[in-house]
Amino acid sequence: MNDFIAIDFETAVYARSSAISIGLVKFRNYQPVDTFYSLIRPPKLYIRPDFTDIHGLTVDDVIDAPDFKQIWKKDILDFLEGVHTGMPLAAHNASFDMGVLKAVLEWYKLPIPEISYFCTCSLARNTWPRLKSHSLTMLAKEFRIVYNAHNALDDAMTCGNLVQMSAKKFGKCSIKQLLRAAGIRMNVLC
Repeated sequence: MNDFIAIDFETAVYARSSAISIGLVKFRNYQPVDTFYSLIRPPKLYIRPDFTDIHGLTVDDVIDAPDFKQIWKKDILDFLEGVHTGMPLAAHNASFDMGVLKAVLEWYKLPIPEISYFCTCSLARNTWPRLKSHSLTMLAKEFRIVYNAHNALDDAMTCGNLVQMSAKKFGKCSIKQLLRAAGIRMNVLC
């Protein structure tokens, strides 16, 4: 299988349950085929000014947004339909994004599904070890990917593009083969 869903969150504060935006991009055969983006009203309506400096989002942007529970049930579960058949999630610095996903699910007392995922930062380090930085912004600059950094949808798309480029470099057709060639393991959120 060479399908996956790239995911990215932006948060309001250091608490992982403070998600304020989510971006999802579905890739089939390493090509983007569908996207989902939403602002999220966090449990506590406050955004650190230094976080606003990073992602540009303010309380005014999210005050009328749905909370995570609403978009999880209404939109995200449908978008993630493939994860139940083995389609993994991909995230840059996956421990952060998967930590946010788990934290918001726990905050709203929603069941935590068993979801496979892998980290594109680790994938990039093993695919292009000679690069000085493997941050999403620096990788985008290195590979001339134009995107709006710290916009959850643009970050997810860029993350997915890196998976596509890595697969091309390794000449692997399935995610499983790609991760094996790059020495990256699949993790499970549960």
